[in-house]
Amino acid sequence: QVQLVESGGGLVQAGGSLRLSCAASGRIFNAMGWFRQAPGKEREFVTAISWNSKSTRYADSVKGRFTISRDNAKSTVYLEMNSLKPEDTALYYCAAGRSAEVTTTPGSYGYWGQGTQVTVSS
Repeated sequence: QVQLVESGGGLVQAGGSLRLSCAASGRIFNAMGWFRQAPGKEREFVTAISWNSKSTRYADSVKGRFTISRDNAKSTVYLEMNSLKPEDTALYYCAAGRSAEVTTTPGSYGYWGQGTQVTVSS
C-alpha cells in the first residue's frame, strides 16, 4: 500500500510562485502525476513524469509555467508553479501511476494523496 502526502500549498498573489511536494511511503517505479480540482469542476490533469524523469507531459494551461520533477532517492515528486493565475486555484492532488506509462487519465493512477490547497488571489 502506497501512501502519498502532499505539502506546499497556500495563498499567493497572481504572478507568484509555489512549490508543491509529494512524499511517498515507499519507492515508486511507475509514472507520477499531479491533478487538480476546483470547486464545481471535475478533476483535471496537470502534469506527469516517468520514473526516470525522461518523459513529461503537461496540460496546455500550465505549459511554460509549471515544472514537474522527482527525486527517486527521496521518493518525492515536486511541482514548481510560477506565474500563477487565479484560475490555477484548486485542490492539487499527487497520484502514483499503475504503470510506467505517462498518461493524463485519472483512472491510470492507482494511489492518490489527500490534496493540498492552492489559492491564487487577483
